[in-house]
Amino acid sequence: MPELSQDEIDALLAGANNDAGGDSAGSGGGDKENIDGILSDMEKDALGEIGNISMGSAATTLSVLLAHKVNITTPTVSVATMDIIKEHYPMPYLVVEVGYTIGIDGNNVLAIQAQDAAIIADLMMGGDGTKPEQELNEIHMSAVGECMNQMMGTVATSLSTMFNKKIDISPPKVNLVDFGAEETISELVMNADPIVRISFRMEVEGLIDSEIMQILPVDVAKEMVQSLLGGGPDPEKEEPAPPPPPPPPQQAAAPPPPPPPPQQAAAPPPQQAPYGYGAPPPGAAQYGYGGAPQMQPHVAAANVPVSPAQFQPLSMEPVQINEANIGLILDVPLQITVELGRTKKSIKEVLELATGSIVELDKLAGEPVEIQVNGRYLAKGEVVVIDENFGVRITEIASPAERAAGLR
Repeated sequence: MPELSQDEIDALLAGANNDAGGDSAGSGGGDKENIDGILSDMEKDALGEIGNISMGSAATTLSVLLAHKVNITTPTVSVATMDIIKEHYPMPYLVVEVGYTIGIDGNNVLAIQAQDAAIIADLMMGGDGTKPEQELNEIHMSAVGECMNQMMGTVATSLSTMFNKKIDISPPKVNLVDFGAEETISELVMNADPIVRISFRMEVEGLIDSEIMQILPVDVAKEMVQSLLGGGPDPEKEEPAPPPPPPPPQQAAAPPPPPPPPQQAAAPPPQQAPYGYGAPPPGAAQYGYGGAPQMQPHVAAANVPVSPAQFQPLSMEPVQINEANIGLILDVPLQITVELGRTKKSIKEVLELATGSIVELDKLAGEPVEIQVNGRYLAKGEVVVIDENFGVRITEIASPAERAAGLR
């Protein structure tokens, strides 16, 4: 083995030190600590509870749409960046961008693996999901977009119930993105910005057992947490409340009113008081200490004259109808229909009808036909021919009782 000179040994040591320093600088340990400190444990638990409830209702909606049992398990909450997600999941994903329009200021992204989206599209289009298309075309994307729209609408309804305020979303935007090749995943989040990733395990009976991701900006996630905890400000940044103001000094009780004059002290005798002994007439208020009105007990009246009620005798004459207003509707058009007869046939018999087929009616030849106005029976008549046109001569007008029965 050849011997190394002192200069060569010093050069090797210097290179090793430079490599070690570069590794420590490029490890991102400080950045990792900053990302981990963005959300507290309480905030992560709150976001997990929000995702658990909202995605539970979304799974029910998805089960109805796909006609298969869907189970979405308890979520896992973490903080990362899009660069980290792209590094760990270098595969095609169907990215659904949803914006909140009412109740929450911000947007979120739902990512589903492309192969799972193909199965969902096949089920939405009437397939059994066992042989989905390998490539998603525009029709498949539209089917999955409608499915995601229904899911996120259910999520918005659940958030409205949890936050006790109206939450609404915009129609989702669906794109197929390869996390391993595309530079930008979504315009809503930048690659280097910290984001909140909520992972769910989704199972569709016998067809899908995979993971879906909900990606939220940090400010949107914190707003959801504050809404769940009562909608107040961040407890760590909340300023102490000012001390309550001192109670106002108690006011002295109002002095009692002076006694009534002597001429008002005596009450009339019972037989002369129509409202009872000592009771004031209606509308007269009694006031006690402090000027507040006091209710007087009800006393039965005595010696009040009573007479039976009298009414005018009822007249049996017919009521005169004012025909002046009928002129307002004289120009209203009405549809007059002449019904030759009716019959019933099965669907098979109707399908067998062809040109030249004869349909027998339930009326005899020469029997009067019915004349209807706006679908209501009015009269009967006979068919006539006038200048090579069919017509109906009215032979009988329905009575008012018959017309009233037709209205029912």
